[in-house]
Amino acid sequence: MMQRIRTRYAPSPTGRMHVGNLRTALYAYLIAKHEEGDFLLRIEDTDQERQVEGAVGIINRTLEKTGLIPDEGPDKDGGVGPYVQSERVHAGIYRKYAEILIEKGEAYYCFCSKERLESLRQTMTVDGETKEITVYDKHCLHLPKEEIQARLAAGEPHVVRQNTPNEGTTTFTDVLYGDITVPNAELDDMILLKSDGFPTYNFANVVDDHLMGISHVVRGNEYLSSAPKYTRLYQAFGWEEPVYVHCPLITDEHKKKLSKRSGHSSYEDLLEQGFVDEAVVNYVALLGWSPEDNQEIFDLKELIRKFDYRKINKSPAVFDMTKLRWLNSEYIKQMPSEKYYQRALPEVKKVISRPLNLEKIADLMQSRIEVFPDIPEAIRFFEVLPDYDLELFVHKKMKTDESLSREILTDLLPRLESLEDYSLESLKGFLGAYIEESGRKTGQVLWPLRIAVSGQANTPGGAYEIMEILGREESLLRIRHSLKRLEALS
Repeated sequence: MMQRIRTRYAPSPTGRMHVGNLRTALYAYLIAKHEEGDFLLRIEDTDQERQVEGAVGIINRTLEKTGLIPDEGPDKDGGVGPYVQSERVHAGIYRKYAEILIEKGEAYYCFCSKERLESLRQTMTVDGETKEITVYDKHCLHLPKEEIQARLAAGEPHVVRQNTPNEGTTTFTDVLYGDITVPNAELDDMILLKSDGFPTYNFANVVDDHLMGISHVVRGNEYLSSAPKYTRLYQAFGWEEPVYVHCPLITDEHKKKLSKRSGHSSYEDLLEQGFVDEAVVNYVALLGWSPEDNQEIFDLKELIRKFDYRKINKSPAVFDMTKLRWLNSEYIKQMPSEKYYQRALPEVKKVISRPLNLEKIADLMQSRIEVFPDIPEAIRFFEVLPDYDLELFVHKKMKTDESLSREILTDLLPRLESLEDYSLESLKGFLGAYIEESGRKTGQVLWPLRIAVSGQANTPGGAYEIMEILGREESLLRIRHSLKRLEALS
């Protein structure tokens, strides 16, 4: 029988969820759900100094809002808990497995002082960058057992290091990158347990993934260089390795790594900028993957059905804000009215204080915005007529100018003053009849009317919709004001 697919999202509680972390969670979720497997949440809080208060809550809220609901986790025990690494520390899990490696000769106690370790630092070129790193010289590997026991009994500070051979190579396999082989001499004897008893990230990952039955490990390709270390640990324990899926780097439009300075590097950043949860999830799925039919809009169920992790691209994925805004606009257009109003009305109220029909104003914007904060500036003219340039009355295609606009508005004003019903249907019927009677083109009448009541060339809705929302008195007031300005030109 095939092994049941089990994936995990294992974030550190250090703040908002980065777009790259959201993609990791999403891909892990899709891999599991595509095969009707299990998706786990594990909180990796062994680096106590980097923890941010409230970050676990952010993680839980993000997963809930995006629909990536874990089958197991801190609040849903599936029998392999605890699901918080600090709790696993206190349960003695990592100490137990470190001691197993020590017994097998695959790890050893190290009592070296900071001063001695500093003396081992050397300059090396890693991934094209010159860095100072410590290459440990196995000084404590061959300490006599009696000395080790005495120093432990005396409470002397120590760490546990992996015993990596200096000779030979280590090969690991990634779904996207194939087999990768590195010389063991480059791996160093990494620390497994720190002096405070907490495990290092690499050690805890391997132990927890094995004990939790994780079949597929999804992470960013910045972890490719660490993968041989995981392989050495799996081999040392005699455990089967999971399937590795290292996802491509996400860059900004300038091909630089997406950073907090970009202003849209986290999921919450994007929500605050007016993006819709479903649009963000949809877009993040496409950062490194696309279906064979080039479909671009998916709900989560469609993503589960179509996602194939073997089709993830190795090339860096560019975070294209223009494309995300377009995608978001498509989701806004399809939003049910109630949900749309809930998001749009607070934006409308930012600029409209007059007693107008706010829902009708919001309606005009649903098919016109890319993000919700686009609304205020586009509707500001409803609150107050802007001080616009009279050249807006000139429209070459409509064959109209200031003179013709003045003539039309002069003719229309007394007629509009006699009209009591400013509903949409009434205005359409009234103005339609006037256009037919005058023999003028529709645009020649509606263009100057729209400029007169809005002071803008581009508006949500045309003259009919704007005048209905403004109402009879405000519409007439604006037409008189605009006509007065046009008359001052002659």
